[in-house]
Amino acid sequence: MQVFKFGGASVKDADGVVNLGRIVSAYRGHQLLIVVSAMGKTTNLLERLVQQYFTQADDTYDLLQQAKRYHEDIVQALFPDGNHPVYNEVANRFVEIEWILEEPPMDPYDYLYDQIVAVGELVSTTIISHYLHAIGLTTKWLDARDYILTDNTHREGRVAWEATEARIQDNLPDLLEHQLLVTQGFIGSTSENFTTTLGREGSDYSAAIFAACLGAESVTIWKDVPGVLNADPKWFDQTELIPELSYLDAIELTYYGATVIHPKTIKPLQNKNITLHVKSFIDIENGGTQIRSTKESLPVPSFIFKVNQVLISILPKDFSFIVEDNLSDIFSRFHAHKIKVNMMHNSAVSFSVSIDNTGDNVEALLLDLRSRYDIRHQIGLELITIRYYNQQTIARVLVEKEIIMELKDSYTCQLLVRKL
Repeated sequence: MQVFKFGGASVKDADGVVNLGRIVSAYRGHQLLIVVSAMGKTTNLLERLVQQYFTQADDTYDLLQQAKRYHEDIVQALFPDGNHPVYNEVANRFVEIEWILEEPPMDPYDYLYDQIVAVGELVSTTIISHYLHAIGLTTKWLDARDYILTDNTHREGRVAWEATEARIQDNLPDLLEHQLLVTQGFIGSTSENFTTTLGREGSDYSAAIFAACLGAESVTIWKDVPGVLNADPKWFDQTELIPELSYLDAIELTYYGATVIHPKTIKPLQNKNITLHVKSFIDIENGGTQIRSTKESLPVPSFIFKVNQVLISILPKDFSFIVEDNLSDIFSRFHAHKIKVNMMHNSAVSFSVSIDNTGDNVEALLLDLRSRYDIRHQIGLELITIRYYNQQTIARVLVEKEIIMELKDSYTCQLLVRKL
């Protein structure tokens, strides 16, 4: 039994859906569950819609119409018969958003986000399930919210693993005996049946959840890159494919910000010793990258770049030491504002961190910290992480850049820099 995950880029248009059909058709006769994200940039569009609705801006319905037209164009290209049932099903998915928009926002932002943004995945899988059926594959559409159960933390739902595993194992093994299963990434539900999401780009994690609970042989993530590269092509002209990675190196790379795999994906797969493949949906014959249990280290240095960083230096107002009580208080404030620390360094009387500049919540954090500490901060910085570094690799990334903060261990070097 295998699990395939297709991201938004792989199904951004009708040609992408047709290509997905070709890939899946090659596995006819295999037990297969496919997890699909929202199409193209739909999640970004629906996030803007949520923001505009919450602030009662004038263009909320315009954004909804954009989303509807985008999907209607794809449906029309795939299903020339305007009487095909997919038309009504897609329209009914968007009705769920229309019902919300009819009333002014009364619920918390994060709750509304999950109810609206989740529609992107429901629409994409509805279209894809109908298309796979149309090309002769016996297909069943599943609502991931019936299987992935979470707590009530909206936008970052924490999986209730025992309940989720019980729900998945209860009937999916029997269903897989007879048909291809199509379901959504990114979404789950609470015990009260309220929709939750698993965090931005969480469809990889969804695939890992289903695979772990089903004891799958492997998970394959189909991407628009050949596999895991040693650097993002937008930063380096020449990159190298990494054909094999250990679970440890993969989770380290995702922790430091490599975007090819969602950070939460590796743990459930490693726990069940399930191999993860990262392959190209453009060049499907390419072997891609295999992530599994191995003692082999990365064959080449890997580079991860995070721009738009904020350096925050925190000092106690009474010149006391940065000890456990202060650290506990500081981290609780970061958690309250949903801010992840990318790099940290502490001395006797100061604690410095690098974080993503995510906007209003950073300003709120700074205001919160100033109630107890003296705060200094710098913006517009860049964080460079090199896994398996040497002096040559460090010199390569420091051209016309000044080091603000530097951390090294045996395998990893982090450089917070400013452009000269």
